[in-house]
Amino acid sequence: MTALLPRALRGLLRGGGRLIDTPVRSVLRLDEQALLAAARRRARLSDFGAPAVEEPLARLLESLRNEAQLNLMGRLAARQDLTRMLVNRLYLERDRQQNPGIAAQEIRRPLFIAGLPRSGSTLLYNLLAQDPANRVPLNWETMYPSPPPERATHETDARIALTDRQIGWFQWLQPEFRKIHPVAARLPEECVVILSHTFLSFQFSSMYFVPSYQSWMERQDLRPAYEFHRRFLQHLQWRCGAERWVLKAPPHLPALEALFTVYPDAGLILTHRDPLEVVASVASLHAVLRRTFSNAVDPTAVGPEVSAMLAGDIARGMDALDRGCAPPEKVLDVWYTDLLRDPIGTVRRIYAHFDLPLRREVEARMRRFPRENLQDKDGRHEYSLEEFGLDAETERDRYRFYCDRFSLQSVEQTGT
Repeated sequence: MTALLPRALRGLLRGGGRLIDTPVRSVLRLDEQALLAAARRRARLSDFGAPAVEEPLARLLESLRNEAQLNLMGRLAARQDLTRMLVNRLYLERDRQQNPGIAAQEIRRPLFIAGLPRSGSTLLYNLLAQDPANRVPLNWETMYPSPPPERATHETDARIALTDRQIGWFQWLQPEFRKIHPVAARLPEECVVILSHTFLSFQFSSMYFVPSYQSWMERQDLRPAYEFHRRFLQHLQWRCGAERWVLKAPPHLPALEALFTVYPDAGLILTHRDPLEVVASVASLHAVLRRTFSNAVDPTAVGPEVSAMLAGDIARGMDALDRGCAPPEKVLDVWYTDLLRDPIGTVRRIYAHFDLPLRREVEARMRRFPRENLQDKDGRHEYSLEEFGLDAETERDRYRFYCDRFSLQSVEQTGT
């Protein structure tokens, strides 16, 4: 009976919540005013800072209520995560007002990794993180940024254990996710987690079915979100800096205009991979995440939704580059096949392009990383185009403009 308890509890949490009484249901309301009030009570603060949270939060919550078909676990997770982000906003604003040194921090020549998801960007991110000169936001820092991290306690901060416990709970609820993407408190985290604090983030569409919110997001000026992103980096850097920031998120691609407006001296590394190898993998990621929070996930609907989203991201990113959002010398293209065949050679090319020194001992650390962090150690991530309602010929046509531009030969792939 004890061995069956976790499965039974998972079933209850993923159920429709029919056994939950009315008072508890009221606590689970996904209402913007209720969440804002809960965050203010918890933090005993009232200033969320800029940008304003009310409209994007309301748009997201409306989509969660009306479209996401959340189960009990989904409602619990959404309410808890969104409240945590609001509390973080209150603390960040308080810290900034109390410590003028935070706003004085300069963010110089950051390097951003963007491009298609599942195109080697995580491997590249982790390789670059082996260089002590490169500052990356760690998972625990993006989950619990206040108070600002300190160099002396950066490896022993109590928030590390707290974050690992929360990750452990999620992996217990959704064990399939560990096959797809490594997550741990001390690992580098993507910028979508930082941007989620503005409620102007593409992260929410990967976790929940929120098409109205996604459509609204794609029409927004994202400069306020990236201005917040800069303030977040200033916060993390204040007492724990390095020579430069290295940052990563595939959704930077459709936001390049805003990114380079806020970070005009940034460098951009664009990772490229055959889209037919990417789209089913990303659809699988979305389906796995959404199944944790909803009992109504149809893989054959997720596939076309994800593919249209990715193609739109590419088109907006290429349009921004063609309109000159960044000088060509600030952008470097990296191909997935080259990265896998010669990761250190790829890193050397990046450092040379952006005129950065690569020390011998740092290169040695980078060489050790793949050996000590084997791919597929938690099991192989299996997927196919067909299970997500995707036709190979249709997808080739959809992405032909991208494949032709970057000389990518489309071939169907069934696992990575």
